Amino acid sequence: MTANKYSVLNTRVHNVDGYAKVTGRATYTFDVKLPGMLYGKILRSPHPHARIISIDPTEALKLPGVKAVVTGKDTLGVKQGIWRRYPELCDEQILTIEKVRYIGEPVAAVAAITEEIAEQALDLIDVQYEVLPFVDDPMEAIKKEAPMIHEGVERNVNVTRHIEWGDVEEAFEEAEYVREDWFKLGGQAHMCMETRATVASYTSDKKLTVYTSTQSPYYHQALLAGVLGLRESDIRVIAHYVGGGFGGKFELDASQFCASILSMKLSKPVKIVFTREEDFVATKRRTPMYYYVRTGVKKDGTFCAREARVFSNGGAYTGMGATALYLTGFFHSFPYKWKAYRYDGYRVYTNSLPSTSMRGFGAPQAMFCSEQQIDWIAADLGLDIIEIRRKNAHTTGYEVPGQATIGSCGLNQCLDKIEQWIKDRGKLPKNRVIGISAAGFMTGGIFNWFDTPYSFSSAVVTINYDGVVELHVGAQDIGQGSNTTLAMICAEALGVKLENIKVHSGDTDHCPADLGAWGSRQTLMAGNATKMAAEDAKKQLLEFASAKFGYNIVYDVDIKDGWVYNVARPERGMHYVDLVKEALRGKDGQRIVGRGHYTPHRKGMISPAYSYMVQAVEAEIDAETGKISLHNCVTAHDCGQPINTLGLIGQLEGAASMAAGYGYLENMPVEDGKVMNPNLVDYKIIRAPDMPECEIIEIDTYEPEGPYGAKEAGEGLTNPTAAALGNAIFHATGLKMKQAPIMPEMIVNAFKEKKKGGGTP
Repeated sequence: MTANKYSVLNTRVHNVDGYAKVTGRATYTFDVKLPGMLYGKILRSPHPHARIISIDPTEALKLPGVKAVVTGKDTLGVKQGIWRRYPELCDEQILTIEKVRYIGEPVAAVAAITEEIAEQALDLIDVQYEVLPFVDDPMEAIKKEAPMIHEGVERNVNVTRHIEWGDVEEAFEEAEYVREDWFKLGGQAHMCMETRATVASYTSDKKLTVYTSTQSPYYHQALLAGVLGLRESDIRVIAHYVGGGFGGKFELDASQFCASILSMKLSKPVKIVFTREEDFVATKRRTPMYYYVRTGVKKDGTFCAREARVFSNGGAYTGMGATALYLTGFFHSFPYKWKAYRYDGYRVYTNSLPSTSMRGFGAPQAMFCSEQQIDWIAADLGLDIIEIRRKNAHTTGYEVPGQATIGSCGLNQCLDKIEQWIKDRGKLPKNRVIGISAAGFMTGGIFNWFDTPYSFSSAVVTINYDGVVELHVGAQDIGQGSNTTLAMICAEALGVKLENIKVHSGDTDHCPADLGAWGSRQTLMAGNATKMAAEDAKKQLLEFASAKFGYNIVYDVDIKDGWVYNVARPERGMHYVDLVKEALRGKDGQRIVGRGHYTPHRKGMISPAYSYMVQAVEAEIDAETGKISLHNCVTAHDCGQPINTLGLIGQLEGAASMAAGYGYLENMPVEDGKVMNPNLVDYKIIRAPDMPECEIIEIDTYEPEGPYGAKEAGEGLTNPTAAALGNAIFHATGLKMKQAPIMPEMIVNAFKEKKKGGGTP
């Protein structure tokens, strides 16, 4: 084992906010109570598509305890979205004025003295609708005769995306084997333990404070300003603790908008907390897709060309679906070298709940199709499933034409480790089989569709008289442990103990702007900003130390483990806190402040860096019942330099859990525009007894763009598991799984077809 060269990094650290969480002292939005607070509820559409004729709140307002009812006519009517640079994609009025486009869309909101009275009042609001024809499947919605969901949008095609390099047709002609398949991928709920929740408080001085569960306080500050007609600086967003996000909480939601509108109308704080059912039916989900894949290879397994077409079920509004549409096409080429590649994606409006980003951001769908088809091709050509991947794998320095440059890549080392693990596993118990899948993922997107004038991430480090370091970051900890990661980077860069670092995040009044927790950007982007800020502060301290000690240059001194010392004579030095005290007095009492910021430039179309992984799952398939049981899940994982190894394991196991759920449990059927199982009884997720043993094998690489060589860890592992499970089923039974999630009835029916002589489905 290589010795750890760091004092703080690459160690096992419990989360810095763990004590507050396990003792119940952490305040989530649900816990916020303000004097005079009212409670809000939202009336939602029962129709997938209907024109609003009238809304009459008269009877609701007569109910004792009801203070206000608001509709779209009480708003500015601004169509909102996160696409400030592309306003044509901002297509959603959160309280719609003219018509509803999905079951669950907000049409009115009530504020009352209790939640129960607000709930009762919803039944007294009289809404008259003209019900319209609807369509909830993208393949139907693109037909000429389909109902038009947004006026002027031909065939309901919301967004198209195209990626291409090389001469695709020529490359297919060179191929000695061509395979094509269609797949169908379902949706998935984000399933945060904390449902959407907001407390909005508008005061007579025209200031709005919003406590909310969000992945990006800065986004919500700016978005609320746009839809409410306020200045950004007059809105303060606070999100100290967040119970999960997974990509579903960085867009503006109805709890934030309706609580704010009601509070502004009444000048009283208003609290809205979504029920679990509301979280299912009235928030966005992972994007369902129809996926066509055509692949051409040489007989020795060399990849020649790939063509993919995707029709995604966008639901009623754009959300972050446009980015998911692009990324699924990009990651469908991952993590392999293709001579020629072409992708065409079509995001289609339908009358169902909107689809958006979710952990993996389009990649789980892409990998489910790609990685299974690779195993099928290998079987057809008689090739080894590891060798075909090794032959075509990304390597350090490879350029994905026109898209990305790979600064670090441990994919082949990952393949080696998984190959060895499979060999070591030896003969498996009866009915057990192993499936594998490879994947890669971005380390923060470089997209600026939000058109922010600020740096993507910023940090400010302030050192107090007692040596305690205040780290202010806009990066939001949503439970993934980013505050701990950033505290460790800050401590390492300054050369002090972790207990000297106090992190402040989740408050737009006191923290710099940051684009938030999405696309695995915190460790690299906020980490770079934090490292820079800490090094800035350290440089100021060392300048003072150098002058005090009389050394020739500042580089003669350093700080490590809280000891300031002469590099050539480490025993000569002083304690860091004593130096801080002297420096403060020497600077006329001015505190030492370090600043850092990070915005990637000229780093390709997608991301500055990419993680890699290969996963093996050992599964048992019951041919009679179709039941799937997972028994082992082993991942060889390249995340560059690990920062917090304990947090890393937690993130990777969490990702595997979510990915396994996507693979064979989390079914989200929508019929006539209605989610059929909006509760935790009927919507099945992975429980503790369902989780297999998980093992992580870290691969040693260094990412030049990352702080201390670190890159993504935690989101990318959502991508390979479903495909690895599909491959396990294929190798156990010969059945080809072309739908996700893989439900028991699919396996049973496939076996029946096989017995009839239909071969593999």
